[in-house]
Order: sequence, then structure tokens, then C-alpha cells
Amino acid sequence: MEDLPLAALTQVAAYFQALSEPTRLQILNLLRQRECKVGELAELCGCSVANVSRHLGVLQQQGLVERESRGTSAFFRIADPAVYQLCDLVCGSIAGNNARAAEAGAAFLKTR
Repeated sequence: MEDLPLAALTQVAAYFQALSEPTRLQILNLLRQRECKVGELAELCGCSVANVSRHLGVLQQQGLVERESRGTSAFFRIADPAVYQLCDLVCGSIAGNNARAAEAGAAFLKTR
């Protein structure tokens, strides 16, 4: 991110903002396995179709998913598979932080 102009940093922030909502992460995780219709995603997420459609719009705006019309149905799939590398990196970092915190907590209990 070094030396990026403000406009580019704004785009980066919008990308991360799209990833900052748990339902959108759930949608991306479901689309990791296969493409889906909005109704399928809504059922799998336990959300309304309108809510999932709104989330898909945000993800599509950031280039994370793409929509393909087939007859009367619209299917969504991942447009940028690199998002999974980013998510895996963040999940690994969080898991490591949680493990270190658990170790520290266990060490604290041992000193009592």
C-alpha cells in the first residue's frame, strides 16, 4: 500500500468493507463450493432473499462475485478467487492469536 494515492486507498477500504460483514463472508464461503442462485443462498444463510440480494450487490460492486443469467434464473459465482487466499491468511492469523491468548491464560492459571 506504500505510496498509493488516496483514490486507490479508498478502493482498498471499500474492498475490505465488503468483507467486514459476517453474512457476506458466509456467502463467499458457500460460493467457494459451487455457484448458487439467490434463493439457494438465502436458504443456506437463513436470510431473506432481499437481504442476500443486497449483500450480493455489495460483493459484485467490489468485483468479488459475478452474476450470470440463465433463462429466468440468475447464478452467482466467485469472480476473484484470490479473496480466499486473503481470508485464509486472516483466519490463520486469528487462529494463531487465539492460540497464543489461550496459552497465556493457561500459564496465568498455573501460577496461582
